[in-house]
Amino acid sequence: MIDIRDFHVRYGNNHVVRGIDLAVAKGECVGIVGESGCGKSTLLRCLVGLEHGWQGHVAIDGKPVGQRRTHEELARVQMVFQDPFGSLHPRHRIGRALSEPARCMGLPHGRDRIATALEEVGLPAAFADRFPHELSGGQRQRVAIARALIVEPPVVLLDEPTSALDVSVQAEILNLLSDRRDERELTYVLVSHDLSVVAHMCDRVLVMQEGCFVDQLTPEDIGAGRASHPYARHLIAASFPDAA
Repeated sequence: MIDIRDFHVRYGNNHVVRGIDLAVAKGECVGIVGESGCGKSTLLRCLVGLEHGWQGHVAIDGKPVGQRRTHEELARVQMVFQDPFGSLHPRHRIGRALSEPARCMGLPHGRDRIATALEEVGLPAAFADRFPHELSGGQRQRVAIARALIVEPPVVLLDEPTSALDVSVQAEILNLLSDRRDERELTYVLVSHDLSVVAHMCDRVLVMQEGCFVDQLTPEDIGAGRASHPYARHLIAASFPDAA
């Protein structure tokens, strides 16, 4: 579903992503972990079409894409951002936040469609008339997930989707994402600082350092404290002292 080869991102003299390769199968969930500034969120922004200054080969669902995307190409990849409040317009009601992407992509966007989209993420249809500040953090992130899914993308990119939420809400959001993945055969790429999140969600985890993938782990590797690269072992030891 995702095929990236020899992928580079540069901002002036700053070489942020350094010639990485990444292949993600249909229905797979791949996690990317690493310190802030290692390039993981930049990679997601390039994949979704928000950043244009990249070089390399990128194909989505077997079709190469360039730096500028068509509507059809944009609809294939959607993103759920880290901050569920900042990613929603504060003066737009929830119904408008959901209807605009569907309308832009030429899809049904009436009240019935909005009600269905809200119900799919566990929210009542009446929330369409609310503003973002009237919702909790977990409810806002559910709206953000609904907004990503309403254009029916095969690929969803998740940029630390639970890091701004209370611990008690994180599991609910992760379970919601897992359920939607199973129902729709979605392909996920999940970026997180939290190894416990990626171990719960992902089929495999790539460790990123200074713009490169330095190790690949399974959830079982994380639980057992197994890693080849010293940086990966450091991340596991910091997150799971008993497993290291």
